[in-house]
Amino acid sequence: MGRPIRAYEAATKKGVKVSVGGMFSSDTFYNNDLQWWKKWADYGALVVEMETTALYTLAAKFKVDALSVLTVSDNLVTGETSTSEQREKNFPLMAEIALEIAV
Repeated sequence: MGRPIRAYEAATKKGVKVSVGGMFSSDTFYNNDLQWWKKWADYGALVVEMETTALYTLAAKFKVDALSVLTVSDNLVTGETSTSEQREKNFPLMAEIALEIAV
């Protein structure tokens, strides 16, 4: 069983809402055009983040497996953002899941 499947199963066992799919990884996370994300959503991107490209590029260079496990903090569609309490409670779950599947 591959790491993506194990990550999904580990997250669901912890009661975490999980989405699996494409992402847009870019250092241009903030944009004056508030609708810029729609183009990438049309291509199937579920999230926007800034680090996965570097992770996957280095993994390819060194011929090792990599998996990006992300936690949503801000919703570009609704404008909702996580509170500091939500981040403190939920973000460690991402690290727990990553550590569980790394073994």
